[in-house]
Amino acid sequence: MKLNIMLIDDNKIDLFISKKIIEKATIDTNVRTFVRGNTAINFLKIFEKKKEHQDKFIPDVILLDINMPEMNGFQFLNEFNKLKNIREKPIKIYMLSSSTNIHDVIKVKSEKHCVDFICKPLTTQDFNTILCEFYPYLNSYDYQINPITNYFKKAL
Repeated sequence: MKLNIMLIDDNKIDLFISKKIIEKATIDTNVRTFVRGNTAINFLKIFEKKKEHQDKFIPDVILLDINMPEMNGFQFLNEFNKLKNIREKPIKIYMLSSSTNIHDVIKVKSEKHCVDFICKPLTTQDFNTILCEFYPYLNSYDYQINPITNYFKKAL
């Protein structure tokens, strides 16, 4: 089973880092990146009408930045909540942000489609936690210590 991941972040450096961490994981993933929330919503709206390819393109996980121009993370969530057919698939949304505002964290916790708040940058440990939620058996194999962790230790 391929895990579909959508990254939404206006900061291209953070987007690049998150994508590389996900790609280096030892799990089969399909990563789609967006630098604007409204572009990501428009992408999802296309598949709200078309059901034939939803399993290939609708994300299992969305990593969403809070502070973005044009449409911030909370505005994205408001639009996401209006989608009907897309939400038939359980999509887990994680707010990935550098915001230190406690009100943002509280607001994230109150959002029904948000699983958690993750501080930027995405780390291998954060991504491993997300993977263990999808594949609980990974916990029993101590997935936290894996080749991706060793790869980034060597790179530093």
